[in-house]
Amino acid sequence: MAADWAQGATVKVSDLIDRLAVLPQYLLPKQLLTVIAGAGAASRAKWWTRAVIPWFIARYGVNMAEAADPGPAGYACFNDFFTRALREGVRPLAQADFVSPVDGAIVQCGSIEGGKLLQAKGHHYSAQALLGGDARLAAQFDDGEFASLYLSPKDYHRIHMPCDGRLVRMIHVPGHLFSVNPTTVRGVPGLFARNERVVCVFESDRGPFVLVLVGATIVGSVATVWHGVVSPPRFARVREWHYDDRAAVLRQGEEMGRFLLGSTVVMLFTRHTLDFPSDWVRGRAVRMGEAMAVSLKK
Repeated sequence: MAADWAQGATVKVSDLIDRLAVLPQYLLPKQLLTVIAGAGAASRAKWWTRAVIPWFIARYGVNMAEAADPGPAGYACFNDFFTRALREGVRPLAQADFVSPVDGAIVQCGSIEGGKLLQAKGHHYSAQALLGGDARLAAQFDDGEFASLYLSPKDYHRIHMPCDGRLVRMIHVPGHLFSVNPTTVRGVPGLFARNERVVCVFESDRGPFVLVLVGATIVGSVATVWHGVVSPPRFARVREWHYDDRAAVLRQGEEMGRFLLGSTVVMLFTRHTLDFPSDWVRGRAVRMGEAMAVSLKK
């Protein structure tokens, strides 16, 4: 009993530490900081890019050997550097039904239970809230599977298709711009359903699936290959686009979007669509194109 109490006390103390660590984010002018960061990232002033890009590479340990253009001087602005293309062949696609859409780390992965997704120990959020309040869309993923992947500053920041899909709808949901780093994930309840996000809805031979591109503090913009920059501008209302009359088909491994300064991707799949491998666990590093899951619908 004493051991159980001690463990519970440790959990409560760690939760308190995380809450205190993220407290300044509630007070900071996150929208203003994001606008300033976006302006700096888009600046083409040579004195600025020649200073900030090498600093960023050294600070975060960016592997420029994988970049199509490995020289920092080859980028006209920080945005171009941050969304850099990779050399041909450095991210081969696995022979798998579903592949990882990004480089990053697994935040959580598992079942959608009672319409809720696990964010961190003790924190859940609803699929309906994540999807901008659309109860009908969320209901399609009851008892389905999800995975959330965090892209750190050093990672490759283009997002690719986990499988073939036909785009049917895109929803821009306004929201906060909290950081999405691990401490904030543990410390801010419902984080991914509170932050600004772009919900991309696809149909496939294995049923519908969703990719949610979650914004964050100083994420200058979120863009898709079919629309371009979705945000900014930032609106106070939910916006939607429908693509039923267009043949917007993207193949597995094709680029579908990108973050200008990194964030998180949340994927939703319907019940009995796929099975994640046993080594897909919280904290595991993943690379775009590696095997992610096996289809249960052959």
